[in-house]
Amino acid sequence: MKKNGAAYLTSVLLLGGLLSGCLSFGGGDENIQQTKTTTTGQELMDLKAAYDKGLISEREYNQQREKLLKGN
Repeated sequence: MKKNGAAYLTSVLLLGGLLSGCLSFGGGDENIQQTKTTTTGQELMDLKAAYDKGLISEREYNQQREKLLKGN
């Protein structure tokens, strides 16, 4: 009975792993590349608009602005 229980548990865990995408049989050599679709100028304008609307604090605005200007 213990053997069948262990086999059942192993099967359930394997199936759960496959369904959740935890196990991969593809080799894992995929490259993911993000493409920026907005310009830095547009991002700065959006950031300023968020600050003007009170959605972000002055500190957050300045931090994000510096980050954008440095290209990070």
